[in-house]
Amino acid sequence: MNLRLIQFGKSKDKWLIEAVSEYQKRLQAFCKLEIVELADESLKTNSGIEQVKQKEAQSCLSKIESNDYLVLLDETGEMKSSLEFSGFLTNISENKRVVFVIGGVYGTAAILKERANQVFSLSRLTFTHRMARLILVEQIYRAMMIKNNRSYHY
Repeated sequence: MNLRLIQFGKSKDKWLIEAVSEYQKRLQAFCKLEIVELADESLKTNSGIEQVKQKEAQSCLSKIESNDYLVLLDETGEMKSSLEFSGFLTNISENKRVVFVIGGVYGTAAILKERANQVFSLSRLTFTHRMARLILVEQIYRAMMIKNNRSYHY
C-alpha cells in the first residue's frame, strides 16, 4: 500500500513531530506513508484568503498524479467510523496511490475539492491542521491494525 499525506506548513512542535514519526515507524510493516510538507502561503504573503487558498491548491495539485486517489480532509466531508475507514482504505488502495490532503489554515480552494475523489471529515469538532495530521496518521495506523486483525482496535 502506497500512501502520501500532503500538508501545509512545517510542524514545529517537537512532541507532535515525535508522535507522527512514531506512527510512521509503526506503519512501515504495512504500507509506505510519505509526508509532503508544502509552504504555508498564509505566512509568506499579504494576499487575501482566496489567493492563499488558490496558491496552496496549485502547489498541492503539482504533487498529485492523475491516477492518484485523492482524499481531502474538510470539515464538510463525510465522517466514517474507524472500521469503515479501514474498509474504505483497504478497498481503494489495491491499485492506486492514496493521497490525503489536509488544507492550510484557511481551508482549501474549490479546485482542490473538485479534484478530490473523496472528502472526509475527521470529526464535527474543529482541530488545528497540525493536530489533524496526528489524528489522521493514527487513524491510518488503526486501519492497518483492523485490516490485519491486530489487537490495537477494540
